[in-house]
Amino acid sequence: MRHLITIVTIVINVLSLIALVSGVLLHSGRGGGLSDMFGGGGGAALGSAAAERNLNRITTVFALIWVLTVVALGMFLA
Repeated sequence: MRHLITIVTIVINVLSLIALVSGVLLHSGRGGGLSDMFGGGGGAALGSAAAERNLNRITTVFALIWVLTVVALGMFLA
């Protein structure tokens, strides 16, 4: 049973890592990112602020999931 839980935790860890990296890469840098990708030039897109806010929330959730699975794996493998 412990072996199965460890495997499931590793799978969740890897999936959250991929989602976290994708979320960070979608964030806007000095001028670009998500708002420019959908055609908004210089803040002209009306929904870009809401999209960035939601992307921040989603990225934070994936970061928390990743940290929790790393801690859980540390406990399982210790």
